Amino acid sequence: MTTQLIRDFIAHARKRPSAPALRTRTETVGYAELAALSGRAQKELDALPPGPVAVLARKSPQAVALVLGCLSAGRPVLLPPIDLGTVALGELCARAGCVQVLAATPEDAAEHPEAVTAVIGGPNGGPGGGTGGGPGNRPGSRAVFPEPVAVGDADTAFMLTTSGSTGAPKIVPLSAGAVTRFTDWAGDAFGLGPGEVVFNYAPLNFDLCLLDVWATLRSGGCVALVDPALAANPRYVSGFFASSGVTVVQGVPMLYQLLEEDVFPGVRHVIVTGDHAPVPVRAALPRRFPNARLHNVYGCTETNDSFWHEFDAAEAVQPGPLPIGEPLPGVIAAFGPDLAPFPPDDGGSELLVRTPFQTAGYVTPDPAAATGRFVTGPDGSRYFRTGDLVRRGAGGRLFLVGRDDFQLKVRGIRVNLEQIERVLLEHDDVVEAAVVPAVDGAETRLTAFVRGSGPGRLSGLRLRTHCAMRLPRAAIPSSIRLVEQPFPRTSTGKVDRKRIG
Repeated sequence: MTTQLIRDFIAHARKRPSAPALRTRTETVGYAELAALSGRAQKELDALPPGPVAVLARKSPQAVALVLGCLSAGRPVLLPPIDLGTVALGELCARAGCVQVLAATPEDAAEHPEAVTAVIGGPNGGPGGGTGGGPGNRPGSRAVFPEPVAVGDADTAFMLTTSGSTGAPKIVPLSAGAVTRFTDWAGDAFGLGPGEVVFNYAPLNFDLCLLDVWATLRSGGCVALVDPALAANPRYVSGFFASSGVTVVQGVPMLYQLLEEDVFPGVRHVIVTGDHAPVPVRAALPRRFPNARLHNVYGCTETNDSFWHEFDAAEAVQPGPLPIGEPLPGVIAAFGPDLAPFPPDDGGSELLVRTPFQTAGYVTPDPAAATGRFVTGPDGSRYFRTGDLVRRGAGGRLFLVGRDDFQLKVRGIRVNLEQIERVLLEHDDVVEAAVVPAVDGAETRLTAFVRGSGPGRLSGLRLRTHCAMRLPRAAIPSSIRLVEQPFPRTSTGKVDRKRIG
């Protein structure tokens, strides 16, 4: 078989050549044009030695075309963070067995001149400035479409990476079959077909792009690509969102904070994922997206989306976290070391999942690295230990409590840093919160870093009082530092605790 994503993408290009596939702030690229660009990339790839490749490129039409060309050529493609250091990048590519490190443009190659071995597409290989002949092929362009190479269901398509927040990034291979099954679900669940515009905020190496970019292109929709250089600019993000005619948007809470106080009645689906959404952020969603269905989606890079929960305006303003919801079709959940079918009602238990979209394991020369995270259940199936602790609430709904690797003891009492952060985020004026431990002699002290929704609206005393009403004494931070700037983030959008403070 060939990669179903590529087959369906080419079918859309033949049936609707002028339909928009990608939209940026300066141009629109049609399906036939994008197919021609990816076909050209495949032809250049065929001249290189066989084997997996890394694509080191900032998100752009050229980068998307290059990845499509890699998939069409049957090449497993590693998507590393663009800002990874040279030494770390070399180690990552070596672990993945990459025979080439590719860039989509000379500008991308210039950022890692020691690492990049080839520029595929080159200065004349990608779209030029302006929209020329409209959203389809520009005059004179040759529609040389890709010729997909046959791959097996278990063959690797993408290699993604974890955030590296707890060590070196792990390489997560996703098979062609897993990608097909996920894009099947996403396309059906959110109606990503022709006429739809999906807002893509995440970097190209982030797993959210499996829905935003690849499921959309397989389904025949249009992807609105946020310029990475302007992704933190609220005026640009809101303006591009409004001008693109977005109908589906997925993003971490930070995206919804960046959108200014506009109303977007054309949006049908709003997906919140990747992090706990503070009450002020999610309370604004029904007002900004009055005709949209609101979804809270939970998943890991290793398993992709696993649970989802639809909420309304009334639930959006309720204090505390949203439930993670129900398992997606085909997803099986288990809890704790015994893989129980239900978590206990009191306290938290680790969530384990088995999904139709999950990886078979990490790419690593050390088999022990995966042993602790992938376990075999009583039914012989392979489960992934998420490291996330969940509890069962009223009506059997599941709520995240925190992570098992964020537990520690303060004065002999076990506390969970993420639980403290969630309590801080319940405050109406708190936008971001992170709790960082430090060992002072024999004592562990907790410092909370908090960013508020506006100057002068918070104080350390108010926040300590807020925590004291909701946490045991040992879990109340010893000090609270108010900050004005957004928290630093990892390449996958998580708070970078190593750089806070």
